[in-house]
Amino acid sequence: MDPEELAAVQREVAALTAEPWRPPTDGPVRIGGCFCCFERGIEGPGSAGDQVWVAAVTVRSSGRRVASTVRHTVAGASYAAGLLALREGPLLEEAVRGLGVVPDVLLVNATGRDHPRRAGLALHLGAVLDLPTVGVTHRPLRAEGPWPPDVAGAASPIRLPGGDQDRDLEENGEVVGAWLRTRAGRRPLVVHAGWRTDPESAVEVVRQATGRARTPIPLREARRLARQARSAATRD
Repeated sequence: MDPEELAAVQREVAALTAEPWRPPTDGPVRIGGCFCCFERGIEGPGSAGDQVWVAAVTVRSSGRRVASTVRHTVAGASYAAGLLALREGPLLEEAVRGLGVVPDVLLVNATGRDHPRRAGLALHLGAVLDLPTVGVTHRPLRAEGPWPPDVAGAASPIRLPGGDQDRDLEENGEVVGAWLRTRAGRRPLVVHAGWRTDPESAVEVVRQATGRARTPIPLREARRLARQARSAATRD
């Protein structure tokens, strides 16, 4: 309900252990994606009560969408770095639970272990849903690492900074994800290990989920549906 309570829960989630998940090799993978699209014209970081359209999808590895849900609701809090779960967490949880076909793994527009308390929303949401998750963002939060070669599919690790004095970081130098070049000639994405995934399996999932565009298909589809719903509401 508030930043202090969330920080305590994040520490608890970071300390949990669960059976590692690996992408299956004997059949198609159902990959989910979820995305929050906020009302236009928000000034500053946003506030509690902002209108938001939330979408979740399940897509087969072939690229075919097999389930989707879209909801119109309001944000639970203003945006604050490291506390995204207050603003988006329950909204994304509700949308994913509304899917008629449960994905095998879920892509989240958030970080995982690359977080002050090593439990970003991608990991936290997976723990709540009991679903393997992978975070996908445009830049790291704290981790560092060089970009991979300019070749589609190339990846390079990102690590938590060594010597960080933040008490909450227990594993300085830990590999928590990777830069992944999904398209040659385009800026790479950051792929984050989330709930029950490690950096290697997270990269493999995003490779499987990426088509011709830079962004993985499930996230792109969830973003498209949320934006369509926002546009329709604006017209109405």
